[in-house]
Amino acid sequence: MTSWKNRHIDWKIIKTLDWYIISKFLGTFFFSIVLILSIGIVFDLTEKMDDFYEYQLSFKEVLMDYYIYFIPYYMNMFSPLFIFISVIFFTSKLAGNSEIIAMMATGMSFKRLMWPYLFSSVLLFVMLFVMAGYIIPPASGKLLAFTDKYIESFTDENARNVQMEVEPGTVLYIETFRQSINTGYRASLEHFDDKVLKMRITADRIYYDSAYNWHLEDYTRRDFDGMYESLHRGYRLDTIIPMKPEELFITAEQAQQMTNPELRAYMERQRQRGAGNLQAFENEWHKRWASPIGAFIMTLLGVTMSCKKIRGGMGKNLGIGITLSAGYILFSTVSTSFSVSGTMSPFMAAWLPDFVFLAIGSFLYFKVQK
Repeated sequence: MTSWKNRHIDWKIIKTLDWYIISKFLGTFFFSIVLILSIGIVFDLTEKMDDFYEYQLSFKEVLMDYYIYFIPYYMNMFSPLFIFISVIFFTSKLAGNSEIIAMMATGMSFKRLMWPYLFSSVLLFVMLFVMAGYIIPPASGKLLAFTDKYIESFTDENARNVQMEVEPGTVLYIETFRQSINTGYRASLEHFDDKVLKMRITADRIYYDSAYNWHLEDYTRRDFDGMYESLHRGYRLDTIIPMKPEELFITAEQAQQMTNPELRAYMERQRQRGAGNLQAFENEWHKRWASPIGAFIMTLLGVTMSCKKIRGGMGKNLGIGITLSAGYILFSTVSTSFSVSGTMSPFMAAWLPDFVFLAIGSFLYFKVQK
């Protein structure tokens, strides 16, 4: 009976230690991320103060139309770095105060010590995944719209040399399209049957009406039947093209403004149309999974690097941690550049940094466990 009570008491102690580590982990993370975002907002506000003053924007407009979307975007960007630093900071402090030794004295193994860290990283993974896939995309759209209107204009209302398969076997080409008037110039519409050209329409102008209704003006239609060709010219031709004008203006930057369902649906539709330039969208898709997984990897690295009391104390661990986390971010950026240039697949570009740092973390874990 006494033995059962002792085991029960030990379990209660370990449970208390779990919540202690979880509270330290999450508390340090949120404190550090709020601190760095506050500093970032101050610097950003100082830099853009003249632009806000030029348009006579009120404090409420700046806060509710800009900084309310600024915060989640940069919080997601810096989270892997501050997860790593937070783990190293408070774990080094625990080790320096011999608290980890006291935990081990309760019968807790190193593997068991990792459980509260794992639980915390799961919470952070869920938070980062939801933010990246569902909260940040619309926030990014608002942020970019505000930036384009008041700070730096970067949008172009003209699309040039657009070519896409609007439906199986039908290819649309528009030399120039003006979004403000939904009108394009020098367009062609070609229909293929088993890679054999069956019909080709060229028009001086093409403009959008509504519900996929398009009008071609000053057109020429050619129908091909083997060696025979029929030709017809006219002023106006009404036709259905399953495409809307805004689809002509989707750029790589707009991948960040799509939620996960929207991004996946867009990529599937573009693949069906035969579009080949989807690297930026595939990069964004894989990054939304790989980056939150980084919460686990950064936690594993942070714990294994800082759980022992060493000479040099917390400062040495923090220095190594910042160097490694900066290397992780740099590695992710470089691999993404390789993907954009076509040297590396989007999957490998997004996941290779995770694979490499997971291997490093696993090696340190087994070394520390021994």
